[in-house]
Amino acid sequence: MADAKLAFVALLVLFPLALLALLALIVRPRPVKIPLKNRHVFITGGSSGIGLALAHMAAAAEGARVSILARSLDKLEEARNSIRLATGIEAAIYAADVRDFDAVKKAVDAAGPIDVLIVNQGIFVPGELENQDLSEVRFMIDVNLMGSFNVVKAALPGMKSRSDRRPVSIALMSSQAGQVGVYGYTAYSASKFGLRGMAEALQHEVIADDIHVSLIFPPDTETPGLAEESKKRPPLTSIIAASSGAMKAEEVARKCFDGIKVGNFFVPCNFEGAMLAIATAGLAPQRSSFMAFVEVTLMGLMRLVALFFQWNWYGSIAKYASKNK
Repeated sequence: MADAKLAFVALLVLFPLALLALLALIVRPRPVKIPLKNRHVFITGGSSGIGLALAHMAAAAEGARVSILARSLDKLEEARNSIRLATGIEAAIYAADVRDFDAVKKAVDAAGPIDVLIVNQGIFVPGELENQDLSEVRFMIDVNLMGSFNVVKAALPGMKSRSDRRPVSIALMSSQAGQVGVYGYTAYSASKFGLRGMAEALQHEVIADDIHVSLIFPPDTETPGLAEESKKRPPLTSIIAASSGAMKAEEVARKCFDGIKVGNFFVPCNFEGAMLAIATAGLAPQRSSFMAFVEVTLMGLMRLVALFFQWNWYGSIAKYASKNK
């Protein structure tokens, strides 16, 4: 009996250690450090919200050279003034619509070689697909997904041919709605889920050039855009989205840079996002053998938790539908 207990205890100890040792051998890409000080950080959607918070933080806390791109020159000038007043650093500004590849390419070429590209622009028009005009659907996909292709394609040649051979980063701003579909987010989720496929394949294509891709998953964030969007949300969207609280733009910016600097592929911004990242890890790259261990051991449990969330959401939908028939 004592031998059996000893063997059981040994198994409990040795199996996790053996799994950790195996994961340390197979996780790819390898861990990396991406320095930001005195390097060029280029941020799209940089005139407000998360983008502006990222620009402030890149300049003040990270000591980077900052460029921001957005559609409105007036808003860009306001953003540049706020960065100057807060940090004493002069950000470069570029007015371009990310849907226009030629305009984006012109801005990127003028900005010079980019070390950290943060593709942050985003549009969200909430609504059930049945009630949504296809022009709104197309607008979200064009800005959120095709706009990201335009920005990355414009920046890649310079990033690949850089003279500074230290590692560099491309960060794509997805959303927790890019981890799980939510009522009223049909078009938005499609555009943000698309970024994951883009990011996974792109990482394969650029890893040999020491370019590291990050996919960021902010929840609702306290920005002017959220205030406007909340007025238009279907009631069920607000009920379901209430399970994940809103964050401040500065908090999201800090989480972004924490993930970018160590080359994390998934960059969740709160507890719910971290749980979703484990539950949806799939075939995503993973640099950390410890996080790979967490994913392997907890994925089944996270699936159970996810089913409870789905039970709650579908219950809310059924209750709402029965009241409004």
